[in-house]
Amino acid sequence: MSHSLKITFEGFGAPLRDTALVFAGEGAVLSPEASAALGETVAAVERAAKGERFTGKALASIVLLAPPDTEAARVIVIGTGAADDGKPLDLSMLGGTAMGLIGDKPATVVFSLDGRDSDAENAAEFALGLALRNYRFRKYKTKKDKDDEARGKPAGVTILVDDPAAARKAFKRRQAIADGVTVARDLVNEPPNVLYPASFAERAEKLGKLGVEVEVLEAKALRKLGMGALLGVAQGSVREPRVVVMRWNGAANEKDAPLAFIGKGVTFDTGGISIKSAGGMEDMKGDMAGAACVVGLLHALAARKARINAVGVIGLVENMPDGNAQRPGDIVTSLSGQTIEIINTDAEGRLVLADLLWYAQREFKPVFIINLATLTGAIMVALGTEHAGLFSNDDALSERLGEAGKATGEKVWRMPLAPEYDKLMDSKFADVKNAGGRHAGSITAAQFLQRFVNDTPWAHLDIAGTGMGAPASAINQSWGSGWGVRLLDRLVADNYE
Repeated sequence: MSHSLKITFEGFGAPLRDTALVFAGEGAVLSPEASAALGETVAAVERAAKGERFTGKALASIVLLAPPDTEAARVIVIGTGAADDGKPLDLSMLGGTAMGLIGDKPATVVFSLDGRDSDAENAAEFALGLALRNYRFRKYKTKKDKDDEARGKPAGVTILVDDPAAARKAFKRRQAIADGVTVARDLVNEPPNVLYPASFAERAEKLGKLGVEVEVLEAKALRKLGMGALLGVAQGSVREPRVVVMRWNGAANEKDAPLAFIGKGVTFDTGGISIKSAGGMEDMKGDMAGAACVVGLLHALAARKARINAVGVIGLVENMPDGNAQRPGDIVTSLSGQTIEIINTDAEGRLVLADLLWYAQREFKPVFIINLATLTGAIMVALGTEHAGLFSNDDALSERLGEAGKATGEKVWRMPLAPEYDKLMDSKFADVKNAGGRHAGSITAAQFLQRFVNDTPWAHLDIAGTGMGAPASAINQSWGSGWGVRLLDRLVADNYE
């Protein structure tokens, strides 16, 4: 579990703690505030920069131990690059880089960027990076490893800014986002014997403490509704499915149409009768990363009291291959009434989403629907782990997601939808089949989903490459990334509040 990091804001001139951290622009130039805070130690910094050939390149760093003429035990200098090079500085990545260098020592950050804006919003974004990098999941380690022993618990970071009150206010919103990301990461990292449909639903119910209305639909209710596609996936497991509906009503008019977010929550995916190979199957505990994101997002929206109405719907199932499991060749009837021929039981996430998509648009008539799912390995072949695949029936929604991705670093890449691909999902025996063969696997999966969306603006995010096991970064050292919480919160804040 992640340690809580205490982040405070004070004005320039406050005393430096064990670790002092400052920034240097191009040419290793310190800002006046940084120079004033370090005093005569600036000369030692200049000598160290020359000796280490440190030029202030963005995110490069030097560390001075026991520098003269200061009470700080360490001085860390991080480069911010040239202010006029046309490249925006990613302040959350800067914060993550700083946290990686700070470790467990008390630290004071002089937040003054030479030639760049050092306002309260930027200081808060930097602090968000600190909080995101601080996350660790060590819940099940009974013995501390060397990294834990060396690091210990973070002692806290004080950020010196021009306007501490404004920075505190700006960070309050970002603290809610960081907490939402933590919720999502914790869920993805949990083992499948601990996190299964019923226990996942219980975790989601904790959102009630933030004012989110939570309803849990159990198997009997799902059968009554007619969610035959979702139930077909679950029938091979002794653990019964759940659908969790979470509603945040933050708009001035509670009758305003909500924004709808839907998450695939396969808490473990063996592939069913079409069983996966043994190598790497343990990673299939993360096949619920889409649902984890939706829960984390609702946490963030509620914690910062977002001025919108939002609904989150997650389908929680376990895909297992027992004697009652569905078979290739079976035909199930979805909530929409459309029949689905099962070609491959490992194409299960789209069956879960099919019923949820129909349910959300029928029950809530939302402004839009965005679903997230670790849906296909094919999207990783196409895009690797740097972008999530974006499929949509709406250009405006796609553009807004793209802009939010650029702003947060949770990038999306729009993929095609077309009738020619849709033909690949036609079935000889039912209205549609659930797998279309090797070619264009991520596209045909999206085409399948589109059959369960009418005229509602809709976007499907395939996060198989980004939701779990993505490469570590300055702001994420966790296997479960919590990807999507910051993206969707930014989409909401920039366009719908």
